[in-house]
Amino acid sequence: MKRILACLFAVSVMLGSSAAYAVLPDEIMSDPVKEARARDLSRELRCMVCQNQSIDDSEAPLARDLRLLVRERIAAGDSDAQVLDFLVARYGEFVLLKPRLEPHTLLLWLLSPLALAGGGFALWIHNRRRAKSAGTEDLSTAKLTAEEEARLKQLMSAEPVPEQPV
Repeated sequence: MKRILACLFAVSVMLGSSAAYAVLPDEIMSDPVKEARARDLSRELRCMVCQNQSIDDSEAPLARDLRLLVRERIAAGDSDAQVLDFLVARYGEFVLLKPRLEPHTLLLWLLSPLALAGGGFALWIHNRRRAKSAGTEDLSTAKLTAEEEARLKQLMSAEPVPEQPV
């Protein structure tokens, strides 16, 4: 019974815990408020090795160095914006997981909405052309010539052909 309870406890701890972070115990700051700020900033910064992971999730040595640098800057009294500005000045805009909206990143931010709008416009044009061409070829409103009407009457008055067994 104790084994079952121990297994249930271990499973509940694993399921109940949030995502595993790469932050090591020796990196954690003693002040919980500063540690929360450091964690928030770490989630906004890109690991330069993993590239699509935040430094909070990455186990790369460079990510650890960046986490320690963030904590040093916070301990020195820097605001969140100052910490981010320092890291951007040192490593470039690429260090941010979400680049800032600035003139040189404008294309990055607008490319997806512009592509979506362009695709919608192309579909609209395609549907208009299709409806226009279908409107000129509408057979339900087409008039038959006198010759076609005579042929149609002849075909309709003819006796039906018996079905052939298969």
